[in-house]
Amino acid sequence: MFPRSTRKRAGLGLLALATALTLSACGGDETSSANAPGLDTLEPGVIKVAVQPYAPYTSVTAGKLTGLDSDILEAAAKKLGLKVEPQVTDFNGMLGGVQSHRVDMSIGGIAWSAERQKEGLFTDPAYYSPPAMAVHGSTTYATVADLEGKKLGTVTGYVWVKSIKAIEGAKLGAYPDANGVLNDLSSGRLDVGFLDPLIIIDAKKKRPDLDFETQYLTPPTAEQIKAAPALEYLAPYQVSFYVAKQEPKLEAAISKEIDKMYANGELEALIRKYGGDPEQFLKPTPEMSTSRQGVDRPDDWAAPGSTS
Repeated sequence: MFPRSTRKRAGLGLLALATALTLSACGGDETSSANAPGLDTLEPGVIKVAVQPYAPYTSVTAGKLTGLDSDILEAAAKKLGLKVEPQVTDFNGMLGGVQSHRVDMSIGGIAWSAERQKEGLFTDPAYYSPPAMAVHGSTTYATVADLEGKKLGTVTGYVWVKSIKAIEGAKLGAYPDANGVLNDLSSGRLDVGFLDPLIIIDAKKKRPDLDFETQYLTPPTAEQIKAAPALEYLAPYQVSFYVAKQEPKLEAAISKEIDKMYANGELEALIRKYGGDPEQFLKPTPEMSTSRQGVDRPDDWAAPGSTS
């Protein structure tokens, strides 16, 4: 969905000591309480995070974050002895809040890009959003060529509008929201709908009467993207947490916890909790490593989940 998916110095002296002692008293073995005061957040011990309502990725209910991205951040923050304090906005507000340092971080389907990293910091990828399709009927669409001449739908303003226009003979259906795509898909007025994968999965879970299934597209080749650059939006992308440039310690600490979650199976469990396929969400392409090497990562950096 999202166009290609937030730090003042922490408190000093007695305030830092008091925070550390409080966290030490109430935390368990999972919490690294000594880290919290030194993570350069706007408020010691607190991550102010901007989100938009976009279930099942991010939602705020009774002041508490829920959803996949939310669960990942909450798990990392707990281990660092940090409390998460959400602020609800829209997508532009999420990015702007980080770039103006009104919040520490924004989460919720934010795609890493070389342009965005100039204005903020990105954690290591929390997961990789695969090119998902809601498909009417029993036809299998494996490649871009399979989509040629078909009726393809998405939401107005989503990057997939550009991709659909780049597919030979494809007929674009643009809708004001995901419900419009899924309703026309179920009725057969569309062949394929492009939406974020968990949106498709969650909709089918809530409305089993809708006539569509989830499929994943084989990403276009480098040659295809070179010939039609808009096809790049049919490739998987890195979903990371966007952190204010003033908070490098927070970014590094959250990235370290994310990497641990790949290794210990926590991310796999969370992906499955929301109906996703870990093989699709947790396996990076080689290009994901090379895209960040020498940009906002060392030259030898490998995206988490990479296999040698």
